[in-house]
Amino acid sequence: MLFPTCLVGSYPQPDWLIDRQRLSHGVPRVRADDLWRVPAELLEQAQDDATLLAVRDQERAGLDIVTDGEQRRESYSNRFANALDGIDLDKPGTVINRSGKPIQVPRIVGPIRRRSAVAVRDVEVLRGATTRSIKVTVPGPFTMGRQAQDDHYGDEERVAMDYAAAVNAEIKDLFAAGADIVQIDEPWMQQHPDKARAYGIRALDRALEGVAGTVAVHICFGYAAVVHNKPTGYSFLTEFEGSKADQISIEAAQPKLDLAVLRDLPSKTIILGVIDLSDMAVETPETVAERIRRALPYVVAERIVVAPDCGMKYLPRAVAYGKMAAMVEGARLVRRELGGE
Repeated sequence: MLFPTCLVGSYPQPDWLIDRQRLSHGVPRVRADDLWRVPAELLEQAQDDATLLAVRDQERAGLDIVTDGEQRRESYSNRFANALDGIDLDKPGTVINRSGKPIQVPRIVGPIRRRSAVAVRDVEVLRGATTRSIKVTVPGPFTMGRQAQDDHYGDEERVAMDYAAAVNAEIKDLFAAGADIVQIDEPWMQQHPDKARAYGIRALDRALEGVAGTVAVHICFGYAAVVHNKPTGYSFLTEFEGSKADQISIEAAQPKLDLAVLRDLPSKTIILGVIDLSDMAVETPETVAERIRRALPYVVAERIVVAPDCGMKYLPRAVAYGKMAAMVEGARLVRRELGGE
């Protein structure tokens, strides 16, 4: 099918599950257990219920590929990053974030190792909730390395490589549990392109070593709720052509990206961001269709997956649902034009 539709990963969590007001103030890098509104002994059950709600919204809107909406996460990265050995959970470190502000992050005090699977049960719950294709996301090794204070290695490439080994083991378990697609989130490659060129692709490929399954990589400029002024071009993107990743997920709607750059990713499926998450107005299907058409001079239709720019986590649920439904209908319009439906 032409132009299959999916989320980038996250979908709004219910207000009864998490304190969305406090969550809106930033993206947690360390544990933030106090954000949850549900007692610890009932939290997993509540997150299961929230996952079912997210799945049903995606199915009602007509998405072809479904995620769990990342309902169990305080952020896209902190759940996995803080589940690894080698991290001092009681004494966080500090780094400068993508907005130039100091933030608390995991502090590395020993070898980074994955002690057990982190999201396998997430996949099992999702797989049991839908018959559609499913995608699950994991934070990337480069990004986790940049989001940590290293008090052990003294070598940032070694940090990334040990994170990559942990991600590699997780991805294999996620596919074994029933995932159809695994997406690696690597937004900080855009923030640190020189470091990414030095060792980022090597770390990514280490994370994909021996993996049998479709893997996407998401690279963006940051959540629209947090980063307001975005550049119109990527500082690190075409380098992914030389990676083992199958799909590259980009944001193109809000930054009005010049899609000619996609010529330089000729072997990759492009997950094309066509929903502007900075605008609370719901796009019309025709607006979405036009954003898809902009890519067609540079990427054949068979290599385009349609998605929002980034995770929908920070949107009001009604807005997120409306945008998702418009995205599905916009993809349908272009599919019909090309005789693909």
